[in-house]
Amino acid sequence: MPVITFKYQDLKELGIDMEDDKLIDILPMLGSDIEDFDDETIKVEFFPNRPDQLSVEGVSRSLKGFISQETGLPEYEVEESGESVFVDKEIENIRPYIAFALIKDVDFTGDKLKQIMDFQENLHWVIGRDRKKVAIGIHNLDVINGDYKYIASSPDENSFVPLEHSNELNPQEILNEHEKGSKYAKLISEFDKYPLILDKDDNILSMPPIINGELTKLTEDTKNILVDVTGTDYRGVNQTLNIICSSFGEVGGKIESLNIVYEDKTITTPDLSPKVRTVRVDVCNELIGGVRLDANDVVKFMLKARMDAEVIDENEVMVKVPSYRIDILHEVDLVENVAIQYCINKIEAKLPDVSTIAYENNWFKSEKIIRELLVGLGFQEVMSLMLTSEESHYEKMKQKEDEHVQVAKPITIDRTMIRKSLINSLMEFLEDNKHEDLPQKIFEIGDTLYLDEEKETKVNSVKKLAGAICHSTANFTEIKSTVASVLANLGYNMEISSSENPTFIEGRVADVKGTSPNGKVKGFFGEVSPEVITNFELEYPVIAFEIEFE
Repeated sequence: MPVITFKYQDLKELGIDMEDDKLIDILPMLGSDIEDFDDETIKVEFFPNRPDQLSVEGVSRSLKGFISQETGLPEYEVEESGESVFVDKEIENIRPYIAFALIKDVDFTGDKLKQIMDFQENLHWVIGRDRKKVAIGIHNLDVINGDYKYIASSPDENSFVPLEHSNELNPQEILNEHEKGSKYAKLISEFDKYPLILDKDDNILSMPPIINGELTKLTEDTKNILVDVTGTDYRGVNQTLNIICSSFGEVGGKIESLNIVYEDKTITTPDLSPKVRTVRVDVCNELIGGVRLDANDVVKFMLKARMDAEVIDENEVMVKVPSYRIDILHEVDLVENVAIQYCINKIEAKLPDVSTIAYENNWFKSEKIIRELLVGLGFQEVMSLMLTSEESHYEKMKQKEDEHVQVAKPITIDRTMIRKSLINSLMEFLEDNKHEDLPQKIFEIGDTLYLDEEKETKVNSVKKLAGAICHSTANFTEIKSTVASVLANLGYNMEISSSENPTFIEGRVADVKGTSPNGKVKGFFGEVSPEVITNFELEYPVIAFEIEFE
């Protein structure tokens, strides 16, 4: 999860004068975890559903409400800059959405410049999915002139000096030669043209989502900034800009809007107007449990949560939710805020009045049989998380990325999706245990998840069995005999056919089907490709199989 580091003095400069020990006690009540602290600094881990708290300004804002130092909706004035951003039509199939803001009278002295850079990177993966969905650029406004252009550039045109570099490079050279270009090239390399942001004088500000230009590099002397947010998700782009602007607004930054001019419409960003929601008093009492709140109590706790609130009637309260609170999606999210401001520790725990009769699921009975069989064949069981990442699941396995269940606000950058296969988890296990003696024979039985519009939940859970063997002489014959033994002992007749699975060596991989009176299975097995083995930093051959159960 995101960890931010700040000094106690930072909070005091923002108006919170509190004993260090008391601060350590209060912060966990806001939904955080204290990672470490000393006499000067504190490291705090926040859940990714509150990206507005990933800056010390956001922490200060929440704290002031919790201790009733400041309550109600924070208001940040937004003035019109009179400037525009003109969006090239060709960009719509690459990174179609952009949002801009000017922020003046900022202060980057001391640790503040590092803090905003850390804030930017945390937002990149909490909301932006490591820049794929949203990417942020922050520029020195005093060296550029509006209006601005967001264009699609040919790879060999429009050279500029990228950040932390001394020579001009064109977009293609940046992807090939620059450190950030190599890291994030996958986000735009499939397109014929690449995004660029230019000012009135055709100075290149950045090549989103890759790198900013050296021209607009921030320093401690920077006083005025331009913030650009680009991406593939309209809501995510605007939410990110609102969070950044609100953070600067909290310390007196003067926010100015720009007109984003598309071919068929014009919008103005940022839009910091609050959303209006309602919350019911009886729902609060029911979901929190052990409390007897009335409408006035709910209003008081909403104000402490830095929202405006007004009694509609004895059972309903109207709430104004600030634009930076992107976690408020449903009435229950407002109830959660009531519980936090009431103080979680004051709520009495009790067991629910529910009685059930348990019985063993038939699948678990089958799992026992499969587990005993694999152990009998010399395998050791591993158990991994269903969460993985696109990089591990697709890129390292040489698989083409397809539709999958994504985690909206991932806790860590390597847990951004729900797996559709078990083999990459086995490869990760082998990578983590490559110091152990060979041979290594491991297996896993677990759930995978597929998108399925015909299901009520829009997803389909599929049970799978996967195994991997690693040693110096591992080969196709060995894995074929292993799969044959597994299917035969489970009562299936085996049929094999050729396969073109890119995870495996061409010609040394096969698809398999199994039939029995109890159902069917399908899967594949073979020798893992040397490229995949290298991607997981392994040094010996790996053979693997995966079987899917009906």
